[in-house]
Amino acid sequence: MHHRMPPLNALRSFEAAGRNLSFTKAAQELFVTPAAVSQQVKMLESYLGLQLMRRNGRRLELTDAGLECLPEVNAGFERLSASIERLARRKADDLLTISLSPCLGTLWLSSRLPRFEANYPNIDLRILAVINKYADGKYTSDIAIRYLPGPFPGCHVDPLMPEYVFPVCSPALLQNGPPLRSPSDLRHHRLLHDEGMQPVPGFPDWRRWLEVAGVPDIDVRRGPRLSISSMVVQAALIGEGVALARSVLVADHIAAKRLVPLFGVRYPEVFHYYLVTSAGSSRKKKIRLFREWILQAAKQGARGV
Repeated sequence: MHHRMPPLNALRSFEAAGRNLSFTKAAQELFVTPAAVSQQVKMLESYLGLQLMRRNGRRLELTDAGLECLPEVNAGFERLSASIERLARRKADDLLTISLSPCLGTLWLSSRLPRFEANYPNIDLRILAVINKYADGKYTSDIAIRYLPGPFPGCHVDPLMPEYVFPVCSPALLQNGPPLRSPSDLRHHRLLHDEGMQPVPGFPDWRRWLEVAGVPDIDVRRGPRLSISSMVVQAALIGEGVALARSVLVADHIAAKRLVPLFGVRYPEVFHYYLVTSAGSSRKKKIRLFREWILQAAKQGARGV
C-alpha cells in the first residue's frame, strides 16, 4: 500500500529552508514570504509529529530528525526534476517542425499530412508558415521546403518536385463563358495575375506565357492582380477568370475536376521545390522518416500533373 504523502509545498519549503538554513533565502527561491515558508515547515512538522528545524539565537538549524530527513527530501526533488527533464526532452524529440510557404501548406501539404500522421502517430507536427518563400532558410525548423535551391550553407538539399505554369479555369467558366479552344480565345476572358511570384527570377507572367503560346498580341493589362498564389487559385475556382496557375498548387483541384487545365501549353522553364535539412540530421529518426515520406508523396503527385 502507498503511504499518504505530506503536502508537496510543505516538502519544498522544508527542503529550501534546510538547504539554505534560512527562511528568507528559501522564500526568495520559492517566490513567497519568509512567514509562508515558516508556516509550511510547521505544517510538515505537525504532519510528521517531529520537529525538523529550530532557532538557535538568530540562526536556524536542523534537528537530528531534520538532518536525517533533508538528504532524502533533496534527493527526491532531484529525481523528480530529472524525470521531468527527460519527459520534456522526449516530447521535444517527438516534435517535428516544418517551415514552408502558406500556399504550399494550404493547397498541397495539408491534404497529405493525415497519411503521415496515420503512419507515425507518435510524431507531433508543427507547421510554420513562412511568408517569404525565397528566404535563406534561417528558420528554427527541423525541415524547410523552399522554392529556390539556396544557397543553404551547412544544409542538405533534396530536389522535392518540379512545378510548371499553365492556364486553368473552372468547369463552369468553360461551359458558360466564351469558348476556350485555343490560347487566342483568352482575349475574350478575364486574366487573373499572380503578383506574388514576380520576385522569383524567371517566373513567367501572362505576357511571357502568351509569347510561348504564340499569341503575343493579347492585352495583358486586363484583370485583377493578386498578391498571393492561393488567392489566384480561389478566384479561378469561383469562376472569376482564367488563372496562370502553378501546377503543384492546383494538382488536387485538377484531380478533383474543380479546375480544368487549358490548351496543353506549359511554360518551358522548370521550377522546383527543394527540401532543406541540416547536415547530419538524417541521424534523427523523425527527420529521416518525414524526408522519406514527403519525397515519395511528391513523386506520386508529380505523376498526375
